[in-house]
Amino acid sequence: MTSPAIQALRAEHSHALELFDSLTEAEWALPSGCAGWRVQDVAQHMASTFHSIADPSSIETGNTPDVEQNAEVPVQARRDWSVDEVKAEYREWSEKGIVALAGLQEPPMADMVIPIANLGSHPMRLLGNAIAFDHYCHLRHDIGAAVRRAADLPHDPLVLEATIEWMLAGIPQMCTAALAACDTGVNLVFTDLRHSVHTLRPGAPGELWTVAPGTDDSLPICVTSAHEFVSWATKRADWRTHAQLTDQAAAATLDAINVI
Repeated sequence: MTSPAIQALRAEHSHALELFDSLTEAEWALPSGCAGWRVQDVAQHMASTFHSIADPSSIETGNTPDVEQNAEVPVQARRDWSVDEVKAEYREWSEKGIVALAGLQEPPMADMVIPIANLGSHPMRLLGNAIAFDHYCHLRHDIGAAVRRAADLPHDPLVLEATIEWMLAGIPQMCTAALAACDTGVNLVFTDLRHSVHTLRPGAPGELWTVAPGTDDSLPICVTSAHEFVSWATKRADWRTHAQLTDQAAAATLDAINVI
């Protein structure tokens, strides 16, 4: 049986293929929501990510502790590619990448924890969730900043569930320094996912913050949609525009969230 994360990724893959085939020459050249990247560069990044997963030895990759700096390397190396070359790269390596990620969904690989630069250390099965998140965000919030029909792509609950699983797993490790200055936990309530409530709270002294399903009645409540959470929790938007918070004591905690 295909895992939910791979089902979600295949759904996003289909959206990407359809969107890329529909883009005009002018739309490919538009500035995206990613600073310094055209729509074409975002698509190239998505293709390069799959390429680096399926065969890292055959593509330029960065080797710094910062995944965003590393992502720039193959994009800049292909800056002068034609649109057709970018689309061909995506078509070839997306399928290979999905197959590789599907192979990580079963034991013993699924639960093997690996370090991923400044994203933290995660079980390998979550890499499928990570790429589903990457696609959801880049298609709707980055390409979508330039092309309306990308912004209007469906908000599939299966995809959002896979996306939110990755984001919540990442917050304690990606936001360690910022959260260290905060002392108020918060309940995150996602209005577009059924029964999706999670509690983000400080860990024991010297330990990471934790995220767990359920609510803590002693903590403030943040109500938002999972779709908008993808935007504001990655600092593409301000949470104050897209969420309701019952107690401003948790405002600094929401400010500290920055998922890469």
